[in-house]
Amino acid sequence: MRLLLHWILSAIALIVVSHFVPGFHVAGFIPALIAALVIGLLNATVGLFLKIITFPLSILTLGIFLLVINGVMILIASSVVPGFHVSGLGPAFWGAVVLALLGMLIRAVTKDA
Repeated sequence: MRLLLHWILSAIALIVVSHFVPGFHVAGFIPALIAALVIGLLNATVGLFLKIITFPLSILTLGIFLLVINGVMILIASSVVPGFHVSGLGPAFWGAVVLALLGMLIRAVTKDA
C-alpha cells in the first residue's frame, strides 16, 4: 500500500514540476504515472550504475553531479514515455532539483502513513 501511495505522489510531483519548470511537460495523470514508474526503474538500474561510476565526481561537486545524473534519467524517460516531454538537459536538471525537494516532502508525509 505504501509503494502505491509513493507512486501516486511521485506522479503528482511530476505534474507539479511541469507547472513550475519551463520545458518540462506532462500531458496528464496517466502519462505522469507511467513516467514516475519509468524514472524509478531507470534510477534503480542505470542510475545506480552511473552513480557508482561517477562517485568521485559526486564527491568533488558535493553531490550536485547526482542531480545531473537524475536529470539524464528524466531525459531518457521522456524519450520513452508518450505524453511526457522534457526539452533538454537544463529543464531536466531543474526538474530533478524540484523533484528532489518534493521527494523529501513525500518521504516525510509517507513516513507516518
